[in-house]
Amino acid sequence: MSLKDKNIVLGVTGGIAAYKACDLASRLRKKGALVHVIMTEHACEFVRPLTFETLTNEPVTTDMFHRDRPWDVEHVSLAKQADLMIIAPATANILAKTACGIADDMLSSTILAARCPLLFAPAMNSAMWLNPVTQKNVLLLKEAGFRFIGPASGNLACGDQGIGRMSEPEDIVSAAEALLCKKDLEGLKIVVTAGPTREMLDPVRFISNRSSGKMGYAIAERALMRGAEVTLISGPTGLKPADGIKVIPVTSSSDLMNAASVESKTADIFIQAAAPADYTPVSYSDQKIKKTDDRMVLELKRTGDIAAACGAEKRPEQVFVGFAAETEHLFENALIKLKKKNLDLIALNDVSRSDAGFEVDNNQLTLISADQQVELPLMSKKDAADKLLDTARSCHENKSRQ
Repeated sequence: MSLKDKNIVLGVTGGIAAYKACDLASRLRKKGALVHVIMTEHACEFVRPLTFETLTNEPVTTDMFHRDRPWDVEHVSLAKQADLMIIAPATANILAKTACGIADDMLSSTILAARCPLLFAPAMNSAMWLNPVTQKNVLLLKEAGFRFIGPASGNLACGDQGIGRMSEPEDIVSAAEALLCKKDLEGLKIVVTAGPTREMLDPVRFISNRSSGKMGYAIAERALMRGAEVTLISGPTGLKPADGIKVIPVTSSSDLMNAASVESKTADIFIQAAAPADYTPVSYSDQKIKKTDDRMVLELKRTGDIAAACGAEKRPEQVFVGFAAETEHLFENALIKLKKKNLDLIALNDVSRSDAGFEVDNNQLTLISADQQVELPLMSKKDAADKLLDTARSCHENKSRQ
């Protein structure tokens, strides 16, 4: 992952959302980052420094002049080490001080000395966030190149409801990964399909499958982080796409066929992670079908083969990637699909497993091309997405050299 062995300075300021910073520090450590925490005096009123020291296995800095370890010009030292600074929670006070160039404590001094990317995660009362002075400070900071995530809307500690909640730690980690991620897909347009389709029987019933869309969404998110222009063609899911991804919602396999046939034409890499239905009802009832007896027979017809149709129109310089969700004769079926659908790469996964594939956060893929097979271990879908993108990018580079 992109955070492994990265030096991250986490600045914690005095707000009730400081408790979320504990979760954030833990998540960053689990990603392999080296986390150095700086707490303001007021932050220590909400969370004890010992908590962060336990989570990060690093000393916490609270005082610019405290001499409990070998001395250094510490705000400069930490600023030089840092690959990224995250201020979470970022109060109105720290935003104002940074915007005005004030350096009157350890955290504000380190912020001004830093030359790495800096990410603010604001957290405050709605009135404070919407105050014109705060908004002016935010605009000034953004123009200076500082990054922001949030704030989100919801229930606030003061009892109000509105904008001002600190973004969730997992979203802040994703933003950190995006800032530090290698941009090796810049200049490429990647189109990804994701999720199931729904084949409607009547206004309330449909035929579908167990696809959650998590794999396709992970691919789209990682491609965006790595600099690609990303279009996501998504069937019905409960997932939220990352900001910056162009989303084309579809419902039926026919909708997916229409969108894919258009978008695939301009893609450098086309990754088909959706699970379209193989059959659709012969007829659709405008009214809800009523129960009549103990049995009901449905007449179904084949849907169009989207991968094959798009593959037939593929240009030599394009890279098309498919998925083979199989339960038996895994490699044989995957190889048939690879050739039949004119794919450059197919990701095989055994969907009979309970720990990988549909509806879970992990996957175990075997990446198969015409000349090699690479079996990946069980890993998170985001990690699997990166491995798949690595292979697709290599394939695209090889084609570009021909």
